[in-house]
Amino acid sequence: MVPLAFVVLAFLAFSLPPYLGLDVRASRVPPPPGLGWYYPMLVAHVGFATVAMVSSVLQIWPWFRQKYPVAHRRIGRVYVLAGVLPSGVAGLAVAVASPFGPVAAVSNTMLALLWLTFTITGFRMARARRFGEHRKWMIRSFALTMSIISNRIWAVVWAIALAPQLDTTFGGNEQAYIVAVSGLTTWTGWVLPLLVAQWWLERGKRRTRTPKPVTQPAPS
Repeated sequence: MVPLAFVVLAFLAFSLPPYLGLDVRASRVPPPPGLGWYYPMLVAHVGFATVAMVSSVLQIWPWFRQKYPVAHRRIGRVYVLAGVLPSGVAGLAVAVASPFGPVAAVSNTMLALLWLTFTITGFRMARARRFGEHRKWMIRSFALTMSIISNRIWAVVWAIALAPQLDTTFGGNEQAYIVAVSGLTTWTGWVLPLLVAQWWLERGKRRTRTPKPVTQPAPS
């Protein structure tokens, strides 16, 4: 839990400052021209996503869940109602108008829809006291919450990998290069963490399966 908390805090310390002053010129994502609502929605998405990231760190800690179940439930409501839901809705609006091309727009739209779906489903499972299903859906939700960190790592990987092709494949067009890097980054950024989360859930399922009985040879 300590390394996870450190990574989250380090990421937020790097990512949040450009948006704290509400200066559109400092935004890491350039607002599309003519869309005055884009920057406020982007700031809302970043702010509420910060709540989701911070609150989710405690939520996945088994010791905390068992030791403080009431706090787990209350922080879970914060994660859902003050984190994922408003951030997901704002992220959906931002994704549709992505300035990084249609590939990135489709990816980010799917990410926002799945993030909302997984979280709402997990919340409903908890309300129905189906805690096994609740845990599974919330692990998927957590994977998408933290996928923004993976996104930043893949952005560097794809930028370095495609840089030698700037003058050949992209014909020196930097905008086409940025669109290609962004498209690859957005897809690998959330798809791979989600696949890892699903593998983890399936791995746990296989480990809990009852072993087949050993057939003893008939006595001679």
